[in-house]
Amino acid sequence: MTAAITPFRVAIPQEALDDLRHRLSRNRWPEAQTVADWSQGVPLGTLRDLCAYWAAGYDWQRCEAALNALPQFTTLIDDLSIHFIHVRSSRPDALPLILTHGWPGSVLEFMKVIGPLTDPAAYGAPDAQAFHVVIPSLPGYGFSDKPRTTGWGVEKIADAWIQLMRRLGYARFVAQGGDWGAAVTTAIAMAAPPECIGVHLNMPLVFPVESDFADLTPAEAKTVERMKYYQDHDSAYAKLQGTRPQTLGYGLSDSPVGQAAWIYEKFQAWTDNRGAAEDALTRDEMLDVISLYWLTNSGASSARLYWESANAFQARQLDLPVGVSIFAEEIFRPSRRWAERIYTRLVHWNELDAGGHFAAFEQPTLFVQELRACFKLMAD
Repeated sequence: MTAAITPFRVAIPQEALDDLRHRLSRNRWPEAQTVADWSQGVPLGTLRDLCAYWAAGYDWQRCEAALNALPQFTTLIDDLSIHFIHVRSSRPDALPLILTHGWPGSVLEFMKVIGPLTDPAAYGAPDAQAFHVVIPSLPGYGFSDKPRTTGWGVEKIADAWIQLMRRLGYARFVAQGGDWGAAVTTAIAMAAPPECIGVHLNMPLVFPVESDFADLTPAEAKTVERMKYYQDHDSAYAKLQGTRPQTLGYGLSDSPVGQAAWIYEKFQAWTDNRGAAEDALTRDEMLDVISLYWLTNSGASSARLYWESANAFQARQLDLPVGVSIFAEEIFRPSRRWAERIYTRLVHWNELDAGGHFAAFEQPTLFVQELRACFKLMAD
């Protein structure tokens, strides 16, 4: 029974949507910020505009229909029901691929790449590598169960993903991820199951060591500056989620405006934009993600992963083949020489001129091209 794979459809009750609109109509707003930028958080007028559209113009059923147009399933792994999208390619030479999202991400950020990855001919690339695509929701995120006990850190999730790929019958696969997905994918590579032939990361866990600071290149010096900015000005969310996720969760579970602000700020800060998140993603795309967190009440359970795996974002030596794509506005952009120190079989490295932290969501065409180029070197 535990190995059963059960078809799944999203079905958010109308009462939940009505409750969302009711809460949005009764929100108590704070006073406006005392600065003219985002340095104190999401500006009041900007968030009021987003939430007014969420209440009166946004259509969750459109997102739900898009999800339900894809094959979705659940399966029980270590007493937790894991939700996943699974789209098989018609190509006999297709390579199984597991894609892992991060926070504040979800399976939704990969929706635009499923078609090109599974059916390259339909997207103008008949000779490109094709993939069977598996996209699970992290435990505590979206439609996967929320862990009821401690222990669901990145290593256990990686083991669960390996079990999932075996359960689907894949004797050979590759893995990809950014953000928490990079940590989970790194953990898969560290476990080195015989089925996994290599991994791709769009946020490699690579950092300078003491000796690097004596001869930083200009690009590396900029990366160090970005790392310091992140620590000083952009990491409060991680500190809070990593230390007091339950306390935070009360506000995120009770206030859709609070949940929206918590995620919308990161879309603005981490996408490749000209000053507004809407330069990189549409309001509907961002509200799809925000709504998914709200409607599944995932504010606390998603934050808890930071508590479970506070030390996950550390450099780890990987001996499997590794590919890396550094998008232009990633939170930080490590150098190839730092990566070569710990990735003993670095087969693909590319630094792109566009895209940010949510690579597949923001730049699906570039993302697909990177995966094709990387995994072709591993599959041949």
